[in-house]
Amino acid sequence: MTKTMRAIEISTPGGPEVLTLCDRPIPTPGLGEVLIRVAYAGVNGPDIHQRKGLYRAPADASDLPGLEVSGHIAALGPNASGFKKGDAVCALLPGGGYAEYATTPAAHCLPVPSALTFAEAAAVPETFFTVWSNIVMRAGLKGGQTFLVHGGTGGVGSTAIQLAKMLGARVFATAGSDEKVHLCETYGAERGINYKHEDFVAVLREAGRADVILDIVGGSYIQRNIKALKDDGHLQMIAFQTGAKAEIGFGEVMLRRLTLSGATLRPQSITAKAAIAEELKTHVWPRLEAGRIGPVKVRAFPLENAAAAHVALEADHIGKIVLAVNEKATA
Repeated sequence: MTKTMRAIEISTPGGPEVLTLCDRPIPTPGLGEVLIRVAYAGVNGPDIHQRKGLYRAPADASDLPGLEVSGHIAALGPNASGFKKGDAVCALLPGGGYAEYATTPAAHCLPVPSALTFAEAAAVPETFFTVWSNIVMRAGLKGGQTFLVHGGTGGVGSTAIQLAKMLGARVFATAGSDEKVHLCETYGAERGINYKHEDFVAVLREAGRADVILDIVGGSYIQRNIKALKDDGHLQMIAFQTGAKAEIGFGEVMLRRLTLSGATLRPQSITAKAAIAEELKTHVWPRLEAGRIGPVKVRAFPLENAAAAHVALEADHIGKIVLAVNEKATA
């Protein structure tokens, strides 16, 4: 193994053009960690925020962007267990995915599902960890309940539709065009809602309101989400595309016993993320192995075209985007 690797670094906070191809030392796996020879790396919203200087990497994480990868185990650090050198894995990372090699706790790795390509497998960890931990582990979504997700054709939204449907929930999803509404219904939503022409609050009220709402929009949607919830309902917030501030009528929250909560994945502890991985392995991985669920519309860009991948993600995008880091690493 050489001592250096190709990677994409953020030269300075700014637009996609600040993503620069560079050479970096290959990282060494620490206690309980593995070194992954990366085949594909997922491209996600937090990467864009980090590129803009709005989302600082944790102090103990790589400064390189990239929160999920697929590839093979290249080396094991002290006390790393559960995998051996050469195993095909997809993994959640604290950072550093835009590179030919990356380290992460072994407990955050899962085997590449046999029904998925390595490109598809790289598109799984960030959204599946995020969605499962929020709608199931935090909001407690169950079969027979009603679920609403905003942005149903994005990586999080399409994953949320599939997982909620898998649980036996009634699924509703918002999207910005009739084409996207149709895609939401193709993914498993009972009803897609074109938010440009329909009021999702009215649609959900007609359907009996939602038990759980997963929100990535924030801003004015927060109060509207409250109106769309059933009594004892749960609003789970994971992003604020239109702003983190809103005027909320807390009298209604109290009278109707509503729960408003939020979470981000990256700052959570190694132990917390390992617990999510175990739940996914038990409850979700068999469905991925069988090809019954999975990432949708995965689009790949070469590593050196990371800037173009960011442009595509910030545009009117459907599904997931990945970087082809080393396609030979799929063998």
